Formats: sequence, C-alpha cells, structure tokens
Amino acid sequence: MSPRREYEIAFVGLKPGLHEFNYTVDDKFFADRSETDFSNVHAQVKLVLDKKTSFMLLKFEVGGKADVGCDRCGNPLQLDLWDDFEILVKMADDPDEMNNKDEDPDVFYISRTESHLHVEDWIYEFVTLSVPTHRMCEEKDMGGPQCNQEVLAMLKKMDGSGEEKNEDNPIWKGLEKFRNRS
Repeated sequence: MSPRREYEIAFVGLKPGLHEFNYTVDDKFFADRSETDFSNVHAQVKLVLDKKTSFMLLKFEVGGKADVGCDRCGNPLQLDLWDDFEILVKMADDPDEMNNKDEDPDVFYISRTESHLHVEDWIYEFVTLSVPTHRMCEEKDMGGPQCNQEVLAMLKKMDGSGEEKNEDNPIWKGLEKFRNRS
C-alpha cells in the first residue's frame, strides 16, 4: 500500500455508525512537509468516524511524545502529546465554494460524488497542534542535570544586572511601590 493511500478512508462502503481507524506517526511522516520545531515524534492517532446519511463526524485523539528545544535553556526536552479534535464533514454539490464561504474551521465540505476521505492533512495539523506551546521542564525539575547550566548562569547574570540598572536609572524611580501589590 502506498503511503498516501494509508490515509484514505473509503467511506462509501461503510455502514452508518462508528468506525475506528488507528495511525502511527513518526518523523518519516513529517519528512516531506515543512520543517517542524520538534523531532523524534512517536504519536498515535485514533480516529473515530461516526457516519450518518448526509454527514460524518470525525474525532481525532492524539497521544504520544516528541522532542523539542526547551524555551528556557535550549536543551532537548521530551514532551507528551495529547489532544482531541473534531471535524464535521458534510456533503455538498459545490464543496469548494462552501469551504471558502463557511467560516467555521471545524466544518469541511466534500463533493457528493466523493468516495474517499483524505485524512493525512488533518493528522499532520492535529499532531502539530498537540505539541505544547509552553516548552519547559516542570518547576521541580528546573535547574536539574537535564538543563544547560551555562545558559541558566547567563540568564541569572542578566537578570541580576537588569535590576541594578533599574535602581540607578531615575526613570524607574517610584515604580517599586507598585511591585508586589495585590
């Protein structure tokens, strides 16, 4: 089976009701696409397709792990991927016009003559969106052996020198009374 066909669902032959599909996503999946800011991806995507007579509800459940650069020190950090996404797929006579006109990103239109549903782009999008935006180790682990100690020392040095400048600069005089106010 070609890699592209692996992500096609022949929905015409499916009976109305729930149908489950499972996909494994790794770095090879992202190789042909734009560069990502994560690597070493090991994700599982569970797709539950609820087929009705005139529409389909797709629920994507993403789980797994990926390596990212820490926002604080730059060292590699492994984070959990997890999220759920839903898309409503409706049948229409002119799906291109409907997709351009409809502003709801969770509704997608396909032609009434379609027989296959292509889910590869959605899987790419949802795995990418599952990568946390806050990319730092937990507070209890900060400064531990996994952190880049040179960068942390530089950050601490820069943080300390910034306070001294603020105290000497008359522009900031009087602002300290607003610090720690609730």
